[in-house]
Amino acid sequence: MSRRTPSQWEEITAADPAHSAWYVERFRGMAAEGRDIFGEARLVDAMVGRGARVLDAGCGPGRIGGYLHRAGHVVVGVDVDPVLVAAAEQDNPGPTWMVGDLAELDLTARGIAEGFDVIVCAGNVMTFLAPTTREAVLEGFARHLAPAGRVVVGFGADRGYEFPQFLADAETAGLTTDLRLSTWDLRPFTDDSGFLVAVLSRAK
Repeated sequence: MSRRTPSQWEEITAADPAHSAWYVERFRGMAAEGRDIFGEARLVDAMVGRGARVLDAGCGPGRIGGYLHRAGHVVVGVDVDPVLVAAAEQDNPGPTWMVGDLAELDLTARGIAEGFDVIVCAGNVMTFLAPTTREAVLEGFARHLAPAGRVVVGFGADRGYEFPQFLADAETAGLTTDLRLSTWDLRPFTDDSGFLVAVLSRAK
């Protein structure tokens, strides 16, 4: 059996065990200050009707999945970091939160057989993966989509994963790029954009 490759996030937290707790408190503090931390979730909410099935891939402490649950959707969140998942369970009860490696995503084996209407992967999650697992993660997204489902991925430039390479990897993984934006508030993507929000669907 091959040894799994740790994500870059796991390498960061191994080097700094306090990093996960800092990350949790950072967003708790932003919420307490009344800052808007739900832009990604509002975009996803606008894409589906009430009661949609949503996978929050790389859910962190649950800010996106928690918002979508409160908006009336059925949410499953997966993250490799147990500290973040514990915070999601505490701060955002309701969704199904799971510790898991996105590169080995198999929710059917964990009792969740139905596909998802939307898979959202925000917060620069794609850039925290081990580079060798990126295609496997995207393939997992494709497998877990409902027939008409969509994947929404957002991450910034200059983080070690060039946008053209990501789009090529998505195509290799069986996903088609339907829309490219430069922000979660729907501004169009240009060659100069420093951020990419890509809406993908399963290739026909």
